[in-house]
Amino acid sequence: MITAHDDFGHRVLCSRITCPRPPDIFGRIMGKRREPRKDIRVPVRIFGTDNAGQIFSEKVFTVNVSRHGAELSGVRAQPHVDEIIGLTYGQIKGHFRVKWVGEPGTARLGHIGLLNLSPEKPLWDFPLPGPMVDGTARDAHDRRAYPRMKCANSVEVYPTRDSTPIRARVGDMGLGGCFVEMPNPLPKGTEIRIAIWVKETKLWAKGRVIHGVPGYGIGIEFTEMSEPERAQLKRFLDSLVRIPT
Repeated sequence: MITAHDDFGHRVLCSRITCPRPPDIFGRIMGKRREPRKDIRVPVRIFGTDNAGQIFSEKVFTVNVSRHGAELSGVRAQPHVDEIIGLTYGQIKGHFRVKWVGEPGTARLGHIGLLNLSPEKPLWDFPLPGPMVDGTARDAHDRRAYPRMKCANSVEVYPTRDSTPIRARVGDMGLGGCFVEMPNPLPKGTEIRIAIWVKETKLWAKGRVIHGVPGYGIGIEFTEMSEPERAQLKRFLDSLVRIPT
């Protein structure tokens, strides 16, 4: 057996005859075909928390982009895998999950791979290859129970046992939850009450923070909502145009 490195800098053991094929994160399997990606170098800004708990904000560049992810280069920060970070391209923001980080001493040092958490929201101003699907499988985002709609409703977020609201706006929302824009995110797992302004009506729900991005906001999962208010929220969301993927 010998030690080698895969394309992402991970150490692997293999025989002198064959080595395991490295994972292809951005050629992710979609059915039996891989999602096409576009090789393109454009500047973006990323921000979040690194593996030492320090907040970072860096200007970096894309290596390639797909509808559901991106590879970046020139990254100095070392975020944890599965950390949620923000990405800004021009004036448009998105939030992504870190899927891999290039290791020191490898060609992938300074590169990270990201998974787009809201692929239905437009981010890039250049065309991307269309999806290649054979109908045998669906992407995890397509399995989301409730599609997210882009909107900008005012909200009031009340952390548990706190009577003072955090007033903010949502960036997108569905029947299952929303993303609330705020510079100082609440910790993951925080239980909250949220009031959502829909036209002239305030709808109430209980929820939980499932992720946060410093300088950007928090993802909230709704855990409880009355049937009348849920029906009213559904009517409002049905009046919006879903952003095509």
